[in-house]
Amino acid sequence: MLLCLIAVSALLVRLMIRVGALDHPVARSSHTVPTPKGGGVGIAAAYALGTFWLLYRYKVPVSVVAPLCAGLLLALVSYIDDVQPGPFYLKLGAQVAASAAVILAGDRVRDIAIGYNTIHLAALIGASVTLAWFLFVTNAVNFMDGLNGLASGSIAVTCIALAGASAAPLRAEATPLIAGIAGFLPFNFPRARIFMGDVGSQLCGFVAADFAVRAAATPALSLITPFALMPLLADVAFTLLRRWRAGARVTQPHRFHLYQIANRSGMDAAKVAAVYWLMTAWGGFCGFAAGRIGTPLAVSLLYAALSIVPFTIWLFFVAAQARRAGITRE
Repeated sequence: MLLCLIAVSALLVRLMIRVGALDHPVARSSHTVPTPKGGGVGIAAAYALGTFWLLYRYKVPVSVVAPLCAGLLLALVSYIDDVQPGPFYLKLGAQVAASAAVILAGDRVRDIAIGYNTIHLAALIGASVTLAWFLFVTNAVNFMDGLNGLASGSIAVTCIALAGASAAPLRAEATPLIAGIAGFLPFNFPRARIFMGDVGSQLCGFVAADFAVRAAATPALSLITPFALMPLLADVAFTLLRRWRAGARVTQPHRFHLYQIANRSGMDAAKVAAVYWLMTAWGGFCGFAAGRIGTPLAVSLLYAALSIVPFTIWLFFVAAQARRAGITRE
């Protein structure tokens, strides 16, 4: 079934190369020639077909229907925006609606298990934390989808880390998304014949966020996805904070994410993407180690610190490269 889903994704990606809307380069773009976008359609199709197959064949919990439908709705709105760009508040509204639907269906953070310790959240607080998490992760993955394979590959690594540590059904539920990305990546990395587009980045971010929510109460799994996503989330958080402190409009498109600065400083795009994949894999490992059943909180915090070490080194490296290349703060 895995190979079938990869094939479905690849066939639809090939189709979108022919019929997909073109992404014309602008001042902030990393590409220099018009390139089709919408490759995320293949990812979405593989994810949907694989999830429906799991429901039919392996009787996974029907609770997966809510995030599936919400994610596909978000992907549809994002695809429309890929074809005919509209104001950001329309996508934000779709994100809020999709997140709210999943929360109302029961996917919200109630308990956060960290080793020996469990943090219990009241219903309203848990729902608010879950909504904020969905919005941040979904938009962060979208913001980080600016170099070939960086965001999609990082999400695939995150899902592989979670699936490798999980038992059924979560392992099975992560597999269709992995397959969808596997069918897409050969057409996007290292040379892009097509981009994932918002239809792919929004879906990938939303589904990865949901996996984290569903694993939050399981000690062995609760920190894998957050730690694995840390390089993407930390890049976005650091960049937004730096631009806010500099007095720049944080909502304005720009080229000052760390991955963009590294590429503009002369580092090959494929190498930049590979750095983020490796940091993601390291974060997933630290999350698994920190979330082991019976691990004291102090040890979990140590692994949390270790998970951010590569990103900290990367931050100083990129800063040094930017100074050599004469790239200013804004």
